[in-house]
Amino acid sequence: HHDKHHAAYVKGANDTLEQLAEARDKDQWGAVTGLEKSLAFNLSGHILHSIYWHNMTGDGGGEPLAEDGVGELADAIRESFGSFAGFKAQLTKAAATTQGSGWGVLAYEPLSGRLIVEQIYDHQGNVGQGSTPILVFDAWEHAFYLQYKNQKVDFIEAMWRVV
Repeated sequence: HHDKHHAAYVKGANDTLEQLAEARDKDQWGAVTGLEKSLAFNLSGHILHSIYWHNMTGDGGGEPLAEDGVGELADAIRESFGSFAGFKAQLTKAAATTQGSGWGVLAYEPLSGRLIVEQIYDHQGNVGQGSTPILVFDAWEHAFYLQYKNQKVDFIEAMWRVV
């Protein structure tokens, strides 16, 4: 997953940045729109996967508590969702019901100053402008199918034990 899919997004973003620079230098403005879409897909894939790897830990699982050093996050989850259980249910449902490929994401929304759950299509669709992803669940088949087959919910439940 890391060495193939994630690496492909990094390569795709870097290649697209070079192609964009070349198109601009040659005044090939008709090519820019398609390249910008490619950049959004690949760069977002790289960013979300980078967050995904950093979210995982062998000591994960359970509700974040102040004694774990995450008191601000726990407080924000309660303020935004009413409880950790409510937040967990909402993020689980967002990830589990993503049609096709995408992500379930806990994000910070700066205008309201609250946490929100987003259901992102592919890597870049249906994203709130300005929101910052904090916790991401990869809902693409490549993330779970080899081990969990078509049981995406089982994969998501397993993810809760390592975040």
